[in-house]
Amino acid sequence: MAKTKNPVPLTGKDLLEKVKDLANLSKEEKAKACGYYTLTKNGIERVNMMAFLNALIDAEEIDLDGSSTGRGGRSASYKVSVQSNGNILIGSAYTKQMNLKPGDEFEISLGRKHIHLKQIDAQGEEDI
Repeated sequence: MAKTKNPVPLTGKDLLEKVKDLANLSKEEKAKACGYYTLTKNGIERVNMMAFLNALIDAEEIDLDGSSTGRGGRSASYKVSVQSNGNILIGSAYTKQMNLKPGDEFEISLGRKHIHLKQIDAQGEEDI
């Protein structure tokens, strides 16, 4: 039995151009046409969708690893939860966004279903 060779998959611009040319095909058919399949010992073709999709992401130069310049961290979701000890913690994403510094003071006012924080400047006047 002759051993069949697995195809060499397309990458980069070649991959993007081929995928555009095959717009009328399904994802699996596109992956196979671009070389993202292997042949088993029995000659059955298995499409490798994960490798195909990862190659597309790389070809489009999309950075999913978060290895961009600057510091990462979580982005502000604008939601907080009450902790088990009853405290509410406001994260650094919010304090950085407002340029707050250690020692800044706030006036707390309670509403029926909300809490307002009003920043107080050094002279004791409300700021905002």
